[in-house]
Amino acid sequence: MSTKTKAQVQTAEAVEPGSGNVFADLGLPDPDERQLRVQLAIRLNDLLKAEGLTQAAAAKLLGIAQPHVSELKNYKLSRFSSERLLHYITLLNRDVEIFIRPRINSNGNGSGTGAVTVWAAA
Repeated sequence: MSTKTKAQVQTAEAVEPGSGNVFADLGLPDPDERQLRVQLAIRLNDLLKAEGLTQAAAAKLLGIAQPHVSELKNYKLSRFSSERLLHYITLLNRDVEIFIRPRINSNGNGSGTGAVTVWAAA
């Protein structure tokens, strides 16, 4: 009689690769907008941290209430549009540039749906 440990028993589990957008994978509405807002909030929070601003000081600079800064820092973004987050970034003495270019996918052609990505320079 053969006895196998759990580690020795291999089970086949179906693994489905993600799309690159967790909001789309979860079936949430407006997944592209949600992903863009998260990307912008990450950059904004990085800038606030680099400036060493307290939540009260950040609230004053951004013209919002301190509890809203707390929501921003905790990625509770329902009250923030992407345009509003872009505006906050400019209030931190940063320029925002938007580039539109043809999509080049992995097989080298430009077919398919484009994507929005947020990049930050030092």
